[in-house]
Amino acid sequence: MNQSTPRPIAVTGSTGVLGGLVANDLAARGILQRLLVRTPAKAPQHPQSTVHPFSYTDQDAARAALEGVDTLFMVSGSESADRVDQHRSFIDAAAAAGVQHLVYTSFAAAAPDAVFTLARDHHATEEHIRSSGMRWTFLRDGFYLDFMEALVGEDGVIRGPAGDGRASFVARADIARTAAAILIDPASHAGRTYDLTGPEALSMAEVAATISRVRDREVTFHDETIEEAYASRASYGAPDWEVDAWVSTYTAIASGVMAEVSPAIEDVTGVPPMDLETYLRANAN
Repeated sequence: MNQSTPRPIAVTGSTGVLGGLVANDLAARGILQRLLVRTPAKAPQHPQSTVHPFSYTDQDAARAALEGVDTLFMVSGSESADRVDQHRSFIDAAAAAGVQHLVYTSFAAAAPDAVFTLARDHHATEEHIRSSGMRWTFLRDGFYLDFMEALVGEDGVIRGPAGDGRASFVARADIARTAAAILIDPASHAGRTYDLTGPEALSMAEVAATISRVRDREVTFHDETIEEAYASRASYGAPDWEVDAWVSTYTAIASGVMAEVSPAIEDVTGVPPMDLETYLRANAN
């Protein structure tokens, strides 16, 4: 590819919600894309895009798909016991292919001892990206507004050990448009870590009250003890790491570590993020 030919932006996760929204946004801007997907038949069809089969663990396929790409949007892999190893394999392949800048969807308060256990995976991934030689931008997303209604049980109760803690929940649509803005001008965001949050920090009781008001149904929050939380989730038969993640979703909220509201989305895009009520009214169930 000669220097006068525009280079495509590579996007992973386009068959999912977040990556799909990013691919849609870039397509609307007329940007050349390479969509890296596990199942090509499920890939979105966009002008100016090509579809490339890959997986995070198939380094040969990843390198082939990323040859000639300068900028890569990496959606974190599916939650699994070996997700960090999968991420490292893909990052190494991207660096070997000559990718110059990697934009990664990390998580709020990512740290080796993060309360939310899966945020530890994101910290390890960030560290591997930092050591890869590529330029990078980290998008530290909080818990999604999109999932709040899914936390409501059939009895209308949200259960978890969140206490009175607050979190600045964020809509995936706002994350996606921020990511797209960064991908088309990556140099301006090199070496930056953005906390992507909604415009307010809510307790789970306030989340329940907002859903009640907008949906005109009774939804309440029950603050479980840690013991109750593990017991109420034991019947699913999930592995320990997954149950730990479910419970620590709430203990992370209780800790207040995700309560801070960041201006990053509006700073990058010029448009503020939506709040829970706006999201619910725009997405009638």
